[in-house]
Amino acid sequence: MTRVSPMDAPRTADPAKVTVWYDGACPLCRQEVAWLRRRDLEGALDLVDLTAPSPTPLPAAREALMARFHARDRDGRLVSGAEAFLAVWGATPGLGGLNRLSRIRPLAALLEAAYRFFLRLRPQLQRLARHGEA
Repeated sequence: MTRVSPMDAPRTADPAKVTVWYDGACPLCRQEVAWLRRRDLEGALDLVDLTAPSPTPLPAAREALMARFHARDRDGRLVSGAEAFLAVWGATPGLGGLNRLSRIRPLAALLEAAYRFFLRLRPQLQRLARHGEA
């Protein structure tokens, strides 16, 4: 799993929240965020659309944040890929068990490999999703 860096960038307004940056122009990303919003009954997530103007500075280049899933965990670390999903799942009610299960080293490595495979398929999946929206 990839840790981007220790964070010198500003933290989210509420450090108890996990911040998620997503591509609001991506139909797959919008579906995932809608799914997370329905489950985030406690307001544990701060979901930031990278296609909208940001009132706060971004923790990394917009292109880097859009190329790979990123989140700032509750410890203030910027994480990406499978580790970002783990941070989100750990903060989302009902998904903590999935988070604990995926923290088992071989499973976490498998999750990262699956995410990297998904990134290669993402452009084709986005085209299919956009076609389905039309």
